[in-house]
Amino acid sequence: MAKYAIGDIQGCFTQLVTLLDQVDFNPSQDHLYCVGDIIARGPDSLACLEFLHNNAGAVSITLGNHDLHFLACLALNKSPNPKDKLAPLFASPKCHTYAEFLRAQPLAIWLQKQQTFISHAGLHPHWSIEQACEYAKFAESMYQGPDATDFYRHMYGDHPTKALTQLDDKDKFKAIVNTFTRMRFLTPEGDLELNNKSGLDKAGGLVPWFELCQLPPQVRVLFGHWAALEGKTNKPNIIALDTGCVWGGEMTLMNIKTGAFYQQR
Repeated sequence: MAKYAIGDIQGCFTQLVTLLDQVDFNPSQDHLYCVGDIIARGPDSLACLEFLHNNAGAVSITLGNHDLHFLACLALNKSPNPKDKLAPLFASPKCHTYAEFLRAQPLAIWLQKQQTFISHAGLHPHWSIEQACEYAKFAESMYQGPDATDFYRHMYGDHPTKALTQLDDKDKFKAIVNTFTRMRFLTPEGDLELNNKSGLDKAGGLVPWFELCQLPPQVRVLFGHWAALEGKTNKPNIIALDTGCVWGGEMTLMNIKTGAFYQQR
């Protein structure tokens, strides 16, 4: 049995199935961990969701910002942004089935045996693995619960600046979602700065979150979200899997056990 992690898919169905064919992925034996942003911007989000749903027993997804935005739009009866190319998904008779499949997915995964943490945007350097998993569970209980629509409605807007312990449930939800799905740069004090989406050469006095991480070398973090990194963090145990397939780059797949990488443009 092999375990694989894959970077942001974003509707690039051809590259997804080509990569899985490349490693002879067998859903009856192997497992695929997706770092989120399964949909949006690419040519065939519907096919990607259909494929992953059909292989649900062999797939785990840490939700990304585009995935949660889709769920929020559906719950709040909002039209998707045309540039996300999600009209076929919203028009599908199985749209709500696929939405429930996504809604059941977590924000973070900790693979104890492999000492590997997976989320869409990474791990806040002020959080331990244990804290991060606890915060993820809290947010999951909100978007999977009966009041999910209220929390989706509150998911947007400025990032709360207070400590999590000082926030009400809705602001706590927003802060946790922002960290797990939108984080790139931080201020030197460790606060999220959500406007700069560039690479490391245009940090402008900000610090990439992983530069402040103090993890044991045997603990790995696998994340996506930040295509401008082009897969480079300069830290062997902090692994960026979003290599910008939807923007003309490559889709990246990693064998979690061996560390081998596979790419498809």
